[in-house]
Amino acid sequence: MAKEMIAMLLAGGQGSRLYALTQKLAKPAVPFGGKYRIIDFPLSNCVNSGIDTVGILTQYQPMVLNEYIGNGQPWDLDRLHGGVHVLPPYQKATGSDWYKGTANAIYQNISFIERYDPEYVIILSGDQICKQDYSDFLRFHKEKGAEFSVAVMEVPWEEAPRFGLMVADENDKITEFQEKPKEPKSNLASMGIYIFNWDILRKYLIEDEEDPTSENDFGKNIIPNLLRDNRDMYAYRFDGYWKDVGTISSLWEANMEVLDPENSGINLFDEDWRIYSRNSGMTGHRVGANAVIENSMITDGCRVEGHVKHSILFAGVRVEPGAEIEDAVIMGGTVVGAGAVVKHCIVAENVVIGKNAIVGAMPSGGQKGVATVGSDVVIGAGAKIGPKAMVSKDVKDGEEV
Repeated sequence: MAKEMIAMLLAGGQGSRLYALTQKLAKPAVPFGGKYRIIDFPLSNCVNSGIDTVGILTQYQPMVLNEYIGNGQPWDLDRLHGGVHVLPPYQKATGSDWYKGTANAIYQNISFIERYDPEYVIILSGDQICKQDYSDFLRFHKEKGAEFSVAVMEVPWEEAPRFGLMVADENDKITEFQEKPKEPKSNLASMGIYIFNWDILRKYLIEDEEDPTSENDFGKNIIPNLLRDNRDMYAYRFDGYWKDVGTISSLWEANMEVLDPENSGINLFDEDWRIYSRNSGMTGHRVGANAVIENSMITDGCRVEGHVKHSILFAGVRVEPGAEIEDAVIMGGTVVGAGAVVKHCIVAENVVIGKNAIVGAMPSGGQKGVATVGSDVVIGAGAKIGPKAMVSKDVKDGEEV
């Protein structure tokens, strides 16, 4: 039975700019917004958009991601025909067993796509926080008679050189593509979300694979080749919430925006467009008699005895008496010891912060930077972690980093 459109979700990125947070897990598995992981967003978008077949292309540190996805049941993607499939690279008789680029990753899974004989394929990124209706995007693609469409967002002109940019005419037809140009001709940034007619995608993937000079990348190779051949290419303007959380500061900002759903554009409490996740199965949270919590998100199983201000505590975080937390993202299972001060930072999963330790600091005088502590790290009593520090191994009592 043919599917109209299936999704291929690129989730193999190493996320090296997230440093300590991605040493032990793939970037799409990084926790976000109290009870989610980044990959929950594209998966939930698929379900909410009526897409029931998703291939997830994994590569780097896939174990946590594979366990998390399981059979896809939390996203209603446990189907007999379709559903969610994790697609790691595999050795073939002809050699290649590692995804060489984004296009090669899809190329290696042509046989998976052919099982569903789709008319259209949507290619998604597993490392963005975005709430988007893909059915609206497909309607645009059909109305334009497009062979390829890309979701774009207007970005401030001064930021445009950081992005791949689509230059489009008044009918949204793409006339040029600029990859991170010094002098941008457009401020329409590619979101890395594409819809292809499957016959076109298949043809260009095979041609790209046969080119020994290609980097096998959509932005560097496939899109320029489509332009070269004057294919019908259109830019779909998206105006909802989208954030590429590829850096520590953007991940921290996106978490902070969760606390301001009215103004930031990201509302995790929206019943009409739910974000599904594999729940922790923990008890409710408990707030002690002397605890103070202001403008924060506290998730399942937390125990709070100290002060928490403008922060996100993921499932099972413990905050001991006298501890102060502000402007912080504290991931699951972490313990903040009595009297510790934790500010303007990201703390990964299962960290132990000792008594009276100091982690990060509120910025002053235009300072930038977010202190970051990797998973399973133990920070000793009285230790000091500086405002821009990146900690991935244990810190002794009283030590300064």
